[in-house]
Amino acid sequence: SDQIMRKKLDTRFPAARIKKIMQADEDVGKIAMAVPVLVSKALELFLQDLCDRTYDITLQRGAKTMSALHLKHCIHSFSMFDFLKDVVSKVPDYGHSDATGDDRTAPKRRKSAIDEYHDSDDELKKSRMEMSHVHASSSGRGRGRGRG
Repeated sequence: SDQIMRKKLDTRFPAARIKKIMQADEDVGKIAMAVPVLVSKALELFLQDLCDRTYDITLQRGAKTMSALHLKHCIHSFSMFDFLKDVVSKVPDYGHSDATGDDRTAPKRRKSAIDEYHDSDDELKKSRMEMSHVHASSSGRGRGRGRG
């Protein structure tokens, strides 16, 4: 048991980033070092499960490429993913034409859903950056005038 605790977990998601996300919530106080590492591992296992289930749906529909629509169907098929329904609500349903229609339109749908997610993520980062730089001077914003 002690060996498990001492062994550094090989995580795929940066613990420092997870800690920042957790600390963004003002209700969160101090965070023990092990917590972001464990959250990172939990996130990895969660995503693996979500991807495995989505892949099964992709195969059932005869498609070769996993699409945002397959992810949406997975989220609607398993109640454990109910909390993600709002996230995929804007992914359009293009009927149920299995391999041909899904594969041809998948990149456009997937890109738009991902772009939408990143846009909201960028806005969140921007607002956090603005809040953290309220008292900062203008140095560090570039090389000065006339360059750009």
